[in-house]
Amino acid sequence: MKVKPGYKRTEVGVIPAEWDVKPLGAILSKGRLGGNYPNQDQATEHPLIKMGNIARGYVNISKTEYITPGITPEGQHKLTKGDVLFNTRNTLDLVGKVAIWRDELPVAYYNSNLMRLEFDAKQVCSNEYANLALNTASAIGVLRGLATGTTSVAAIYTRDLMKLPFVVPPLREQRAIASALSDVDALAGALERLIVKKRDLKRAAMQQLLTGETRLPGFHSDWSFLDISRNASLKARIGWQALTSDEYRESGTHYLVTGTDFIGGRVNWGTCHFVDQWRYDQDRNIQLKNGDVLVTKDGTIGKVGFVEGLTGPATLNSGVFVIRPLRDSFVPAFLFCLLRSRVFDDFIAKITAGSTITHLYQKDFIGFKFLAPGLAEQTAIAAVLTDMDAELAAMEQRLAKTLALKQGMMQELLTGRTRLVFAEVAA
Repeated sequence: MKVKPGYKRTEVGVIPAEWDVKPLGAILSKGRLGGNYPNQDQATEHPLIKMGNIARGYVNISKTEYITPGITPEGQHKLTKGDVLFNTRNTLDLVGKVAIWRDELPVAYYNSNLMRLEFDAKQVCSNEYANLALNTASAIGVLRGLATGTTSVAAIYTRDLMKLPFVVPPLREQRAIASALSDVDALAGALERLIVKKRDLKRAAMQQLLTGETRLPGFHSDWSFLDISRNASLKARIGWQALTSDEYRESGTHYLVTGTDFIGGRVNWGTCHFVDQWRYDQDRNIQLKNGDVLVTKDGTIGKVGFVEGLTGPATLNSGVFVIRPLRDSFVPAFLFCLLRSRVFDDFIAKITAGSTITHLYQKDFIGFKFLAPGLAEQTAIAAVLTDMDAELAAMEQRLAKTLALKQGMMQELLTGRTRLVFAEVAA
């Protein structure tokens, strides 16, 4: 295929004529592995960043380990804001991830499965730019091709890493690209922080509203105890075995709902399998209705779903309970909120304490009791929490679109398909 004027064909594809392609080793000033430190889950004064903390472009500290007490880490392994970290060892799918350290913790060190990459400032404008360039789809693909080992244990050796082709635009254009993408990063970061704040607010609201600690205006009546055994129809009690995976269909007219189809507590109809109609017709007790509350009883027990937006016949597999109120004893949406709160988490924790239980037995579940107000207050509480859920979902959707926009911009800008600086502008 003919290359358009102003571009050239290279080993990494078509790029602008004045851009270069160099091996990574030619643009690095240094690559330094971290320390081989014994570590533990219990917190100490020396957090340790490991391969499990390296995500695509950023460091995830949600699960942090720490250097064992009595061990003094070397100063050269202490992280500084802007350090670019390369994951040299991991599974075959995850090895080769690159992230930038943004002072997620006041102090931290990195271990020997990670390499800190230091770039020649005369060739790469910033670590931010390098982090972006090493996280494009094409760079990730090449890095995966460098990995050697088994599916569970793989490595990218330094000698191979140094041969990685790195696209080098003029410095001024690098700076323009990094600036444009950092603006999108800033927007995504602001959304992420807002989502965290909103989740915290919702968690607090759930705790207060679902326990009666805070009452909504206009409600003053006493709350009373309800229990699943007397106030709900637990349709699994009749002993049905439901459906096995070999009966799942990829298309059809009758939905099959499993616990894996719960997204944010709602049934995601787009991910559901289907089932033959005669299987659906076999048991009316598990023919779903809008407003049904679902709870998983196998594997990840206690996962909760709510049925709404049902557009066709739907049934369950054997790993899920369906709960419906008897004699209008409670509002399903209120129970759904309650089952996603600390109240139900504490109930599950008591059942599983000191064991490796992976099944929620009906005999245990029907012992669940909970305080509830009158139906009107239940409805009002569910409406408040549902509105908060909708607001969070909208923010998460906006964040997903922002991240998708960033990926698209990275692909365009870091390959030169879209230019921010005219070709004649030099570094």
